[in-house]
Amino acid sequence: MTRSLRVTLFACLFVLTSLAHVATAANDRPNVILIMADDQGYGDLSLTGNTIIDTPNMDRLAKEGAWFKHFYVSPVCTPTRAHLMTGRYNYRTRAIDTYLGRAVMDPAEVTVAQVMSNAGYATGIFGKWHLGDNYPTRATDKGFAESLVICGGGLRQPANPPWGERYHDPILFHNGKPQRYEGYCTNIFFDEATEYIAQQAKAHKPFFVYLPTNAPHGPFDEPPTRELWEHFLGKFPDDKNTNRAGFYAMIKNIDENIGRLLARLKQLDIDDNTLIIFLSDNGPSAGSAGPFRGHKGSAYEGGIRNVCFVRWPGVILPGTSSDVTTAHLDIMPTILDFCRVPKPEGLKLDGRSLRPLIAEKGPQKSVLWPDRYLFFQWHRGDVPQRYHHFAAVDPKGRWKLVTDSNPGRDSIPGEPKFELYDLNNDIGEKNNLAAQHPDIVEKLKKEYDAWFDDVCHTREPNFGMPPIVIGAEQQPTVVLTPQDKRVDTDDKGGWWAGGGWPVDVRRTGPYTFNILLTDDTDKDTAVHLTVEVAGKTLTKTLTIPRGVNSMPIGDVTLPATGPGRVTAQVADATPKGPHVYQVTIK
Repeated sequence: MTRSLRVTLFACLFVLTSLAHVATAANDRPNVILIMADDQGYGDLSLTGNTIIDTPNMDRLAKEGAWFKHFYVSPVCTPTRAHLMTGRYNYRTRAIDTYLGRAVMDPAEVTVAQVMSNAGYATGIFGKWHLGDNYPTRATDKGFAESLVICGGGLRQPANPPWGERYHDPILFHNGKPQRYEGYCTNIFFDEATEYIAQQAKAHKPFFVYLPTNAPHGPFDEPPTRELWEHFLGKFPDDKNTNRAGFYAMIKNIDENIGRLLARLKQLDIDDNTLIIFLSDNGPSAGSAGPFRGHKGSAYEGGIRNVCFVRWPGVILPGTSSDVTTAHLDIMPTILDFCRVPKPEGLKLDGRSLRPLIAEKGPQKSVLWPDRYLFFQWHRGDVPQRYHHFAAVDPKGRWKLVTDSNPGRDSIPGEPKFELYDLNNDIGEKNNLAAQHPDIVEKLKKEYDAWFDDVCHTREPNFGMPPIVIGAEQQPTVVLTPQDKRVDTDDKGGWWAGGGWPVDVRRTGPYTFNILLTDDTDKDTAVHLTVEVAGKTLTKTLTIPRGVNSMPIGDVTLPATGPGRVTAQVADATPKGPHVYQVTIK
């Protein structure tokens, strides 16, 4: 049986299994709102001791619900998002990094949105997806009936439309189509999500809403309001670096939006039947990791420890907390458990439901929580490398093995240097105890090796980027950007110096290719376009006149259908440009 046939059969079984359970009455199941900030640290809330910012609404989610105090995420955003959406270690999903095609999830992965949709839930995403910008890996292809998203890893990055990537009045993608919106990005996402929620409440339909903001991710020079910007500038009068002011202004704006959302749920009379989960995707980029060592990108606690609040009035007792080690891969099974939606038969999840850890309508009861080790790893490169920039945490959350190798490299320079920390007595990871406890080091290494072999060396298919489909009815216009451009090296310019995009051509054409450069040209500029498909090659050269930065090539009929590669390069390109910025195919 071919792999494609196996995937098709599994998909059919998945749909039939899910539909068999739709009969459960909608009003017996909670609505779900999953909110995730981008780059907000553990220490960036007043609840966790920050004196620079007041976050009453984020704090309220913890005080009125449950706080998982030993909660882990990944060092950077895409891996966390893959864990969150699939309940599986991200190395199983192909989504291993943040750009250059390494942030595209395998199309065969089953997301929580797909499972919830097939169980009768309305599903919507409002914010940052970062698991694929083209068919078949967009949010709208992976279970979200309503999708309002940015492309790539953030606004003002080359995955987004040129001149439309601002934080204010941005061009966003509504169900796959670009559209200009008025206002500040976070406000837009919350406003649109709230309107969607109101529509479902009016229709008495349960909903799953995913609200992953792109704030407080940088750049930090477009604060929500001038007033917030000036307020936080006043907190750092002697600091010439204004990044923190913009960073905290964005967090304050998220908190205010959460307050408005909670008020609206009350007005709609659905607050008591709505499960809200709040977390952040990694450690801070410009803020505080609280008592922890490290920051975004780090395998130390500051890069991977964060807050997680779960609130459901009347079900989860206010002020509940848990010190059990938990993680982002537990979110999907937790949502399914609370909503009484069964996991599709045959789907392997690495996470487990957190519901048994939460006291429900009564005193805290003893919980059977089988031991498990947790593992976190991230670095640049196309294939994960054993022992490179990883952390392994024992079942009790006490012992942690870590290598702090440079994640900017695709392999460890030299032999790995293992560090061991006793988190019960050294939360700041200051005292490396590897030499004193070699037995614990070896035990954690053994567990890590078994995990690495499982999630990396035995997976199918490999870590290569899934091809971008050209000619699909689901996406008539495809935009190729540096976000997904595959290059041989990240050094010395990376994306501009070479490389191309893996594609799967579904029809021969005709197509129009539009080449967009990074800058207006100061002279006539030749651009070479090559499309290789199924062993056949089409090449064209166009000259973009001086003073403009884009030009179409129309009526292009490709030589074949099937897997291939598209390249587009400025002839004799130099680091100072111009370079090919985007290629639009329609």
